[in-house]
Amino acid sequence: METTSKIALVTGANRGIGYAVAQSLLEKGITVIATSRNPDSSKKDIDRLSVYGNVVYHQLDVTDAKSINLLYAFLSTEQAGAETKFGKLDILINNAGINYDTYQNIENANLEDVKDTFETNTFAPWQMIQKFLPLLRQSQAARVVNVSSGAGALNSQNGSTPGYSLSKLALNGLTRAFADQLKNDGIAVNAVCPGWVRTDMGGSGATKSPNEGAETIVWAALLEDSTMSGKFFRDKREIEW
Repeated sequence: METTSKIALVTGANRGIGYAVAQSLLEKGITVIATSRNPDSSKKDIDRLSVYGNVVYHQLDVTDAKSINLLYAFLSTEQAGAETKFGKLDILINNAGINYDTYQNIENANLEDVKDTFETNTFAPWQMIQKFLPLLRQSQAARVVNVSSGAGALNSQNGSTPGYSLSKLALNGLTRAFADQLKNDGIAVNAVCPGWVRTDMGGSGATKSPNEGAETIVWAALLEDSTMSGKFFRDKREIEW
């Protein structure tokens, strides 16, 4: 059976904002490919999303090209014994992110830590977009959402959390570059700051729940106007890069 619903891929969907994004998309009738790095510790959590709609779990390490290739093969070809053939991708949510490095600053930064942070927060979304472009181009109105942060705004750079802030600054630049590159393909590419969210990274004192943090990400994933691209949003409003 070939699916006729929209298909979304969410990285880091096993908890926090990613889990809330997957749940919201499922509630809107969208088929969600929900991924996590470690199936042993997270597949059961993602399987619980099945009460909201058609969720399909697949392992994904966003820093591992082989893992990305396996996921691409899963989405692009009919698997033996599978009931669903995908063959397209309508929504890509690059949510996986790491290392809000409050323990260092631009002067004393451990550059190996910074490189690792860039691998997940910048190069992984870059790889994901590159790899899945053929499937995004099979959609009538594909949308890419890069989960960024206000810490990645140019006017926010003050030397603190250097790995996180600069990797998100680079992610914002990547968003603008892909938006311009793909403007004739009808693929909108945007960045979203979810705000300060109660997650493992944001902490228990944050002002937003994961569901509240997910709202603008889902909104950007469902934008009808493909010219609304190359923008940076928070609370469904455009903010400065």
